[in-house]
Amino acid sequence: MLRGPVAEITLSAIGQNLQAIRKIVRNRPVIAVVKADAYGHGAVEVSKRLLKEGISYLAVAYINEAVELRDAGITVPIIVLFDTEDVKSIFDFNLMPVINDMDNALSLSKEAKKRNIPLKVHVKVDTGMGRMGLHGKNVIRDLMKISDMHGLEITGLLSHFSEADLSDRTYAKFQLERFNEIREAVYEKLKRRIFSHIANSAAILSFQEAHLDAVRPGLMLYGYSPFNQKENSPPVVAKLRKTGMSADLKLSPAMSIKTRILSIRNVPSGTPISYGRTFITKRPSRIGVIPLGYADGYNRLFSNNAEVLVNGKRVPVIGRVCMDLTMTDLTDVKGVKEDDEVVIIGRQGNESITAEELAFRSNTISYEILTTLGGRSKRRYVETH
Repeated sequence: MLRGPVAEITLSAIGQNLQAIRKIVRNRPVIAVVKADAYGHGAVEVSKRLLKEGISYLAVAYINEAVELRDAGITVPIIVLFDTEDVKSIFDFNLMPVINDMDNALSLSKEAKKRNIPLKVHVKVDTGMGRMGLHGKNVIRDLMKISDMHGLEITGLLSHFSEADLSDRTYAKFQLERFNEIREAVYEKLKRRIFSHIANSAAILSFQEAHLDAVRPGLMLYGYSPFNQKENSPPVVAKLRKTGMSADLKLSPAMSIKTRILSIRNVPSGTPISYGRTFITKRPSRIGVIPLGYADGYNRLFSNNAEVLVNGKRVPVIGRVCMDLTMTDLTDVKGVKEDDEVVIIGRQGNESITAEELAFRSNTISYEILTTLGGRSKRRYVETH
């Protein structure tokens, strides 16, 4: 048996999610965020599917991620959000860097002058995230300096929301207002509009005014809403819909995580299970051992605090999750045998477990669940579930 889980990625679901996004944003250009190996789904295969769906742009975090896509034969514009360190590769692989500070701009201009090749760039302005981008009192001045640098053509302007996933959009509105002020100032000086984008998945759902010239979905492409458990309560969703959130959103999770039962042990009542004896059987029990542990991205916080699906039934994780193994209580599942399928995330029969559920149980967000489990699993691509 091979180690660990298998991530089954349904490519048709990603296509359907893209279409749902396009419907919400009225066919504006979509910049598909495929950083972090497409949130654990596999950037190359996901990007190839998005290309079949007519995607306009891809976006990654780092240059090596973009190079991987180029090496796979992907030729559409790739925006590199954070990384300009390897200036030569930006030119060699025809990438579109995001300038985050003046040093970035100067190094890119120097290489453009050396090669006598113009470079299209996007410039990021920090409107309140406090992370990356031009900031302070001289943002407009710096933008004008970049526009005058040899070999650089500013073709995009962007920013990023820090809390568009909250029902209180006061700060998001402040950020958008600041961004629009910068856009207008740039227009007054350059006498041309620059392609502008700020809307992440949360803003796509809940902040129509932020859709601007293009949108940058990440999590939505993979079938999840960015709104957390508390913010996803019915009263909050109703409030969001009144203020612009899509009321007919239909997203399909693209990732299922599966493994198989490695061993089944019949034990008497009073048997301790796993490290620390945090679970002791209260009845004669059938214990299923599955080849999945925290080394595979299955968090130790799931110890005595999660369920998996076996034969279409929810069964509890018992005892502490180990590095390589996890135990489940199969006592109430009829007919189960070694090598039967176990679903960690996904659907089996009438039951399902989502990344959101696991995020709630481990006090994190679905992004982390997807990137961690998806990133450490072997992948299998299918068209339909």
